[in-house]
Amino acid sequence: MLDKWASIDHSKSIEIQNSVSQMTLDTLLRCAFSYKSNCQTANEDPYVKSVYRLAELILLRFFFPLYLIDSIFNISYHGYQFKKACDFVHNEARQVIADRRRALSLGQTKENGNKRRYLDFLDILLSTKDEDGNGLTDAEIRDEVDTFMFEGHDTTASGISWILYNLARHPEYQDKCREEIDELMEGKEEKLFEWDDLSKIPYTTMCIKESLRLHPPVPFIARKLTKSMTLPDGRTVPADQLAAVNIFACHHNANIWPDPEVYDPERFSPENMKDRPPHAFVPFAAGPRNCIGQNFAMNEIKVAIAMTIHRFVLSVDDSKPPSRTCLLVLKSKNGIHLHIKPRETM
Repeated sequence: MLDKWASIDHSKSIEIQNSVSQMTLDTLLRCAFSYKSNCQTANEDPYVKSVYRLAELILLRFFFPLYLIDSIFNISYHGYQFKKACDFVHNEARQVIADRRRALSLGQTKENGNKRRYLDFLDILLSTKDEDGNGLTDAEIRDEVDTFMFEGHDTTASGISWILYNLARHPEYQDKCREEIDELMEGKEEKLFEWDDLSKIPYTTMCIKESLRLHPPVPFIARKLTKSMTLPDGRTVPADQLAAVNIFACHHNANIWPDPEVYDPERFSPENMKDRPPHAFVPFAAGPRNCIGQNFAMNEIKVAIAMTIHRFVLSVDDSKPPSRTCLLVLKSKNGIHLHIKPRETM
């Protein structure tokens, strides 16, 4: 992604959401499935396009009551589009699984001539057994792969895109992040961000968290109540009901976050965080059903932001301001357009 950005016409702004989505999908495929794709070199990756369309259609069903009836939705034009996109995404997952099964059956445990240094997520799914010695079916494995491929790249791409936008809007914070990253990278011959570096960028992490507050990648979630719950106003929600949790509203609660639309990384300084309610900031949800990949996502975000800020100076294109749209994942419906210039040309 960064190499592509280095070769563009830097006199014009570029739309970054698509490039970032391709990068996070490629990262997930490599890290979770040891699978090499060409999604970053394709002009428009069909998997990313299908995932976007599925998100739009799922949200459409929520707000169009007749579509909640399967028989009506299935015979509609939108139902046809949903099936077509869903089939494509499922086939991609099946192909990843089939390729790995084939490789394992042939005893191919090496990559580029070297033994893999770790078991990836797909290896674990294929080798796991229950107490009776039965493994997961292909359908069960596909469901897990679909979840990781869908949620593991689209949400992270949203977070990275909005973080880059917020840093572009606030060059003073961008410069402070760059100073911190430059100091960390000084003396490194390959200029690569390494595992031990993840904990050494506290100010950049504050900027990342403030963007996740302002633009949470998943703006709302739902939970099924296991028992009845009484609200502060005395009303009771019965058990077995779905309760919607508006994360976007929690993150913009003026009683907890003064001037909630203002981007201020100092909200996440240690002294400002110590007395804050634990559920005031929940970009990855909370409780036993929180995001299973939140540590992976945060590490990926830190690496992506650090490497980008180290190589480029970002500024907004005021002629193309983003317009937030609340699908399953928070995006800009007209894209996020930034001027991206290599530092050596500044």
